Amino acid sequence: MNAATRTGRRTLRDRTRTHRAAAKIRRHGAATLTTHCLAAGLPVREARSVAGSLRKNTAKAGVVGTPSVSYTHGRARQCTRYTAAEVARIAVIYRPRKPQYRTAAARLALAA
Repeated sequence: MNAATRTGRRTLRDRTRTHRAAAKIRRHGAATLTTHCLAAGLPVREARSVAGSLRKNTAKAGVVGTPSVSYTHGRARQCTRYTAAEVARIAVIYRPRKPQYRTAAARLALAA
């Protein structure tokens, strides 16, 4: 596989991940913080990192979310789902340092 094919596949994979996350939020109305971060265009590893930081700011923002169950790889895990408006309230408080995280926080704040 040459470099152009590798780059093209990576671009397509990233766009697909972002589009699927955004479609899931549109369909159900609420999603986990990681899904919201994926819909904002972050890669998986960085989306988990930003979601953890956002999770710490939920109490400060006064956002509760909806308790739910997430099914992943045959396991049922407890999770909390948030609407786009709730994520926007959390993202306003979130103050990231990395430039990529700043753009993601701005997208999350504008998503509502």
